[in-house]
Order: sequence, then C-alpha cells, then structure tokens
Amino acid sequence: MNSIRLRSLPHLLLAFVLTFAGIQQASAQAAADVKKEGVAPGATAAATPATAAAPAAGGGDAAAVAAGDALFKGNCAQCHAVNEQVVGPALAGITKRRPISWLIPWIKNSSKVVASGDDYAVALFNKFNKQQMPSFALSDKEITSIVAYVTSQEGAPKAGPTDGSAAKVDGAPAAGADEAGAGKYVDILLIVLVVVLIVLVVTLVIIGNLMKDVLRGRKDLDGRDVEILEQRFDWGKFYRSPVLRGIVGVVFALVLLYEGVQSVMAVGLTQGYQPTQPIAFSHKLHAGEHQINCAYCHTSVYKSKSANIPSANICMNCHSQIKTESPEIKKIYRAIERKQPIQWVRIHNLPDLAYFNHSQHTQVAGLQCQTCHGPIQNMEVVYQYSALTMGWCINCHREMPINSKDNKYYDNLVKLHDSKNAGAPFTVSSNGGTECSKCHY
Repeated sequence: MNSIRLRSLPHLLLAFVLTFAGIQQASAQAAADVKKEGVAPGATAAATPATAAAPAAGGGDAAAVAAGDALFKGNCAQCHAVNEQVVGPALAGITKRRPISWLIPWIKNSSKVVASGDDYAVALFNKFNKQQMPSFALSDKEITSIVAYVTSQEGAPKAGPTDGSAAKVDGAPAAGADEAGAGKYVDILLIVLVVVLIVLVVTLVIIGNLMKDVLRGRKDLDGRDVEILEQRFDWGKFYRSPVLRGIVGVVFALVLLYEGVQSVMAVGLTQGYQPTQPIAFSHKLHAGEHQINCAYCHTSVYKSKSANIPSANICMNCHSQIKTESPEIKKIYRAIERKQPIQWVRIHNLPDLAYFNHSQHTQVAGLQCQTCHGPIQNMEVVYQYSALTMGWCINCHREMPINSKDNKYYDNLVKLHDSKNAGAPFTVSSNGGTECSKCHY
C-alpha cells in the first residue's frame, strides 16, 4: 500500500505540469483571439471616411465627397487641413472666399495665377512667405470633388489621437483599449497560475519527504517497499550511458549541419538590412501619424520602373515652414545650399540579372506598398521587410490572382484557363508569370 503511495507522487507532478501547459495554451489562444480583431501585420489601418456614416454636409453628392476624400488625402493633406492652418491656410470656407472658377486654375498652376497679377493670389502668396504651391495635374471634376469634400468637413471635430493612445467613443473605450485591457488580464492570470503551480510543486515535494521520513521509522515494511524507499537515481551512470552520448552527438551534428545550410542559403540575402541614413527620417511619423501618401514623396511609384528617392525640394514643401530649427531639417538646408543631393542609403537592392518594374506591380496589379515593404507606416527606421529572393517572388506569382474584371485583354486567356483548370484561380503564374524570360532576359 505504501509503495503505491510513493509511486503516485511522480504521476501527480506530471498531472500538474500537463494541466499548467493546457492552461497556458488556452491563455495564449485567448490572447491571440483578442488580437485577431486588430489590423493584420503588413496592412494599413484605414481612417474611416467622414462621409461614410452620414451624407455630406450642405447636401453635396456623397460619391463626389468620397472621391474628394481620397484625392484630398493623396494630394492636399500634406500641406492643408480643413479647419486649421498647417503649411498652407485652413480650407474651411474656401468656396465663400473664392469661386470654383478661380479655384480650378489656382490648384492646377498657382504660380501662373500669381504671375497674372491677381490681387487675391498675390496677397496669399506674400502672406505665406512666398511659399510656392505645387501644380497638380487634376481634372476639373477631381478638383470639384476635393472642394465638395472640404465643404463637407467644415466645422468637423479633429481626428482622434494618432500617437497610439486609446480613445473613447460615446463614453466607451475604443477597440484598442479593449484589446490592451484583455491582454493585461491574460498576463495577470498567467502569472497567478505560475505562482500557484510553484506553490503546489513545493508542497508536494515537502509532503513526499515527510512521507519518506515517516515510512523510514516503520518496522513492518517488506523488502520491496524498503528498496523503493531507499532508491536513488545514479546520475553518474546516466552521464556515462552510451545511448545518451550517441543522442547528444547526433543532435550536435544536426545543429551544425542546419546552421551550415542556413549560412550557405543566406548568401546574398539582405532581409532585415537597416542602414543608418544621413538624415533621421521617420516613416512612422510621416506615413503613419500624418498619413502622407507614399506617392507624394516617391513621385514615380505608380508610373516608372523604379520608385525614386525624394529630392530635397519635396521635403522643403513642408519644412520651409515646419520645424525649421530642427538639426535634422538643417541638414536638408545645407544640402540645398551646397547644391548637393542627400546621400540616402539604398535599402532594397535586386541583382542586375533580374528585371523588376515597379509600376507594373503598383499601377497595373494594384499592390499596396505593404505587400512587399511590410508595415512601412510603423517603421521609425526603414528596413528590408521581405526576403526579395527568387523563390519569394515566384511564390507570390503562384498565389496572386489577376484582377481581370472589365479588362478585355484577359477575356480569352481566362476562358482558356477555366476550360483546362476549372475552379483554379487565374493567377500571375497562369499568365506566364513564372517563366524565366519574364524576369531574366
């Protein structure tokens, strides 16, 4: 009977360990479920358009306001806000100050309007320290949409905090606050469970020792019980075991082999490369908090083979007025004074033997920047997020479906594909996107 009690102690310890492991896994799953409602890695949390929940103020066309919202954020938000002055004047009440017939030529080419001697244009130009507004190749309809959006936003409250702090809506915590609170409770629960497990283990060890002491004082134990009571684990014999030495040797050899293969496979792979730039530029601040459109700085991102590095004059569109005393901004001034380009360090490099067209992926395929560059809007210092290897590109071509809707170029190709591959998506690979000559010629 006593031997049964002694044998049950390891089983109890094993049961507690397995129970704790199950609880920990459940806690981790609960935390993961909470996080699933957030923004997926690599995706950008889009701001909810002010026109989505209610019709445009002033009775404007909702479609025009929605189009103007996107155009405003892509072209105007870098220098203008509706209800407050930023680099340029606040735009609230613009239709009362100037008619649309004046605004259209002004937005298309403000310098031409100033040169014509228009009194209002000249006064505005001088008021803002002769800061030249860029010209925009927008149609009359697009400009009208922007004006409609501005009109709909007049008097609207400012957007919530963009520093990551939790906001409250109608007296209730925002979703971010709920997730943070839930994650905090899960962590506290996990700590409590760990403490309880440690206490239980210590208690069981003490009970086990007390049981052994009691049993040693008894005279009615048979030989088997005494053997179990006095048995000791021979660590020396365990260390000298040829089986253990063989297992350790095999594991060591496998680790060396794995590390060697990984080192060879990583030759030329620069994933995670994060060089120090000559000017401390934060994408988290500009693209994240201020939501400046990527194409505002990288102007050729949708129309060229390469995405250009922004020139100093693009920086000066804002920083001729904003943070002019910053040591980092003064580096831009010195580059302009010396008529020298800023020596930015290139991060994403492809070998010369591979052809890559940026506009083909952004403009034609409609890929978002985050698809290849990762959560760029969260990076203080940009690093190479993706592997950019041939295998990485081919996998993308195999999995990425082509948007052939309303594009007659693909009609016959899709029909041929569907006739031979019923049910399979029409991917880039289906259109020859994995042929060698697509990237190597």
